[in-house]
Amino acid sequence: MPKVTFRDPAGIEHEHELDIGSTVMEGAVDHGVPGIVAECGGACACATCHVYVDAAWLNRLPAMDDMEDAMLDSANLRKPGSRLGCQLEVTAELDGLVVQVANNEI
Repeated sequence: MPKVTFRDPAGIEHEHELDIGSTVMEGAVDHGVPGIVAECGGACACATCHVYVDAAWLNRLPAMDDMEDAMLDSANLRKPGSRLGCQLEVTAELDGLVVQVANNEI
């Protein structure tokens, strides 16, 4: 199973193995990663699973669609590496992914 490292808003790292086919958001919720609120349950409707993808990984991810892009416009402190965890499907190629959890408290 691919390992993903989450840096929570307090700066603490949480490394977890995630199931292939799940999403980064689902993995964070399943493992209780602080800061991932996931209010909409993964429907790309709230931006409370906002993460900052480490720059080394940005070009390895699929391009975001218009819906994710629009939802990120409502997120707290959007940055160039901003993505929604619910839109990032875990694949074997993402083994080692590092994301910083944004301040998603609503």
